[in-house]
Amino acid sequence: MSDVDPIIGSWYRNQETGNDFEVVALDEDAQTIEIQYFDGEIEELDLDDWYELAIEAIETPEDSAGPFDEIVVDDLDYDKEDEEEDDKEFSDEDDLLVDRDED
Repeated sequence: MSDVDPIIGSWYRNQETGNDFEVVALDEDAQTIEIQYFDGEIEELDLDDWYELAIEAIETPEDSAGPFDEIVVDDLDYDKEDEEEDDKEFSDEDDLLVDRDED
């Protein structure tokens, strides 16, 4: 039986199964908790069931993204010069709008 309270964004380990998971949602009105296992699977538990499990709080895993790839700007087709050109275009359009308002 656990006396560990569920906190959204915190990681836990089920001591019986060894599975690590994160609390991703907590609905106090419905008395339910959504957890997401390291492999991405999501499960909903009743709050009463939570306290019946042998759970311990753990540190956030080093690769807490689990099976999901993190988006890295370098992985995208990203060109800083293109962004600067886009910013300039918006700036020029804003100037035109200001000029139209002044007439």
